[in-house]
Amino acid sequence: MPRRIFVFDPPERFVIGAVGQPGQRKFYLQARKANELVSVGFEKIQAAALADRLEGLLGELRRRGLSIPDEVPAGSHDTRSLDEPLREEFRAGVLVLGWDPQAEEVIIEARAIGDQEADLADEPDEVDDDDPTGPDLLRVRITPTAAVAFVARTRAVVAAGRPPCPWCGQPLDPQGHFCPRRNGGRAN
Repeated sequence: MPRRIFVFDPPERFVIGAVGQPGQRKFYLQARKANELVSVGFEKIQAAALADRLEGLLGELRRRGLSIPDEVPAGSHDTRSLDEPLREEFRAGVLVLGWDPQAEEVIIEARAIGDQEADLADEPDEVDDDDPTGPDLLRVRITPTAAVAFVARTRAVVAAGRPPCPWCGQPLDPQGHFCPRRNGGRAN
């Protein structure tokens, strides 16, 4: 199948969301503009890592003197559920985060899971957009203000899952779990 590249510059909506019950949730990175809707399968840990990295990038840009809000501006909170129809275009393997200083936009790319050796590399291979054999790709360009809102929503979605065990930090099931820090004892 030929490579698919989805570009949203800018999207009308760009969010991370989850469906299902805590402990069994499926995460998605979703971009929408007009009638185009792309949903990419995501892991919870990828969502948390993306929020952390994006927050770090925004902090560095603030230190360099760019005017970026510290909090989500009023009216920018997006608490709606994911858009329908929810169809996974591909599963994200590699995430790339960048900054375009000329346009003053954040660039976020999610690349499909591909060759395991390439996914395990420290740096993703450069693949030209014209290369028909590269992995499927979602590329989104957003303003720093939209990035602040994206981080806030992502943190809320990640935190809405199972509470962490106070001893080991692993997620607690409703019936508890066998905690390695309690020598296998049940933690509730």
